[in-house]
Amino acid sequence: MSVNKPVVLLAEELSPATIAALGPDFEIRQTDGADRTLLLSAITDVDAILVRSATQVDAEAIAAAKNLKIIARAGVGLDNVDIKSATQAGVMVVNAPTSNIISAAELTVGHIVSLARRIPAANASLKAGAWKRSSYTGVELFEKKAGIIGLGRIGALVAARLQGFGMEILAYDPYITPARAQQLGVTLVELDELLAQADFVTIHMPKTPETIGMLGKDAFAKMKNSAYVINVARGGLVDQDDLYTALKNGEIAGAGIDVYVQEPSTDLPFFKFENVTVTPHLGASTEEAQEKAGVSVAKSVRLALAGELVPDAVNVAGGVIDENVRPGIPLIEKLGRIFTALTVGSLTNIDVVVAGEIASFDVKALELSALKGVFMDVVSDQVSYVNAPVLAEQRGVATRLVTTPDSSEYRNLLTIKGASTEGTQLSVSGTLTGPKQIEKLVGINGYEIEIPVTDHMIVLRYADRPGVIGTLGNVLGDQGVNIAGMQVARKEERGEAVAVLAVDCSLPAGVLDIVRAAIGATVAREINLQD
Repeated sequence: MSVNKPVVLLAEELSPATIAALGPDFEIRQTDGADRTLLLSAITDVDAILVRSATQVDAEAIAAAKNLKIIARAGVGLDNVDIKSATQAGVMVVNAPTSNIISAAELTVGHIVSLARRIPAANASLKAGAWKRSSYTGVELFEKKAGIIGLGRIGALVAARLQGFGMEILAYDPYITPARAQQLGVTLVELDELLAQADFVTIHMPKTPETIGMLGKDAFAKMKNSAYVINVARGGLVDQDDLYTALKNGEIAGAGIDVYVQEPSTDLPFFKFENVTVTPHLGASTEEAQEKAGVSVAKSVRLALAGELVPDAVNVAGGVIDENVRPGIPLIEKLGRIFTALTVGSLTNIDVVVAGEIASFDVKALELSALKGVFMDVVSDQVSYVNAPVLAEQRGVATRLVTTPDSSEYRNLLTIKGASTEGTQLSVSGTLTGPKQIEKLVGINGYEIEIPVTDHMIVLRYADRPGVIGTLGNVLGDQGVNIAGMQVARKEERGEAVAVLAVDCSLPAGVLDIVRAAIGATVAREINLQD
């Protein structure tokens, strides 16, 4: 019997290495994503789409893609993807945030060297037939001060490379600790001090309302008139009009610019100055960066279509998943489905409690997985790690992640607790045991049980008395249902008991009602976890 493979649409040209990274498990299709008509036609039944910058994956495209689970941008920027619409639709959005960091850092250094030694102007002059050595006297970088605004991944790489020239590195970044700065060998200073002292100022900040125009008229006035400005980060961080004025008035010595407010830009006023080097947004334009971006998002697509959390997803608050946490993800999703099957009434709140050794790690992924499991069997929409928190919010369900290192019975214990509009309280707990990390259900509403989680389970609550277990065996045996395992728990003799049965198949219609009547169960639930 043939099995339909998930469909991956390549909307732009991607490297052979990207396709190889996807592997043989998908049907690969291609289209011209820049052609709107072709895109909307091609996207209708795909599971994933890979784009660069020319394809607009907006609300219309997302609405047309009924099976879409992931949008992958083979690059850093996401201006061409409607993240809000994707999140509402439960579609994961990923990019390749680290694919171009080395290329961007090297381009920054390239601009600095070009400005210091006036390489572009000298090159143009010589090619025009003039030999003007004395006209292009530059400056050494040795013992000069570089001011780095934003000491993130790219800023740190720039710092390391400029240190190789013997430069002193000043940095401004309100989110970097002095210990981290010391580790990088840089001196943290306030922005005004950096502007006043630096011979080369390079900015590596995200584009936000607070950072737009960060280097403008006021900043240029504080800089040395021998200083240079470099921007390979985002267009608009340097105010283009103010830059022109500062260059025209000699307030600064020059600039190296790779990004612009509007792109493409080919005739901005400051282009005319010989002491300005400009490039057409080349920060990620290396063969290595392009290939790394494609391979990175291809790996993300594989993870997403396998139902796993993706570290580079921009609309999932999961983060990088520690190897100690990862085994608990499928378990707590199943606990979420068990929780839902046992819930009476609509939920008002959910607590995801992580106890034990793994509580010291980032376990946000476990909360997302729990919510995915809780809503998987109760909504008609596709439920993913992306929109599970949205579904909770839309339904007025308050959610909370609770961590504690205390776990007396088990090395690690995962619990989902909640309350419903009916006033009922419910909790289910599970753990992983042994070298094979067997998934086990170990608690329901404080009743201690220990039974492997299987595809088909029955949960019963009834008055504890002799003969019930035999009756269950007889009833299910008469119906052709084999019991694979069973655990019974009670809090007191002849009180209320909870039984959990693992069975080999789904119950035939009406069998659960027969079981309920046979033992007088107050609760009888069948749980099917088979996808």
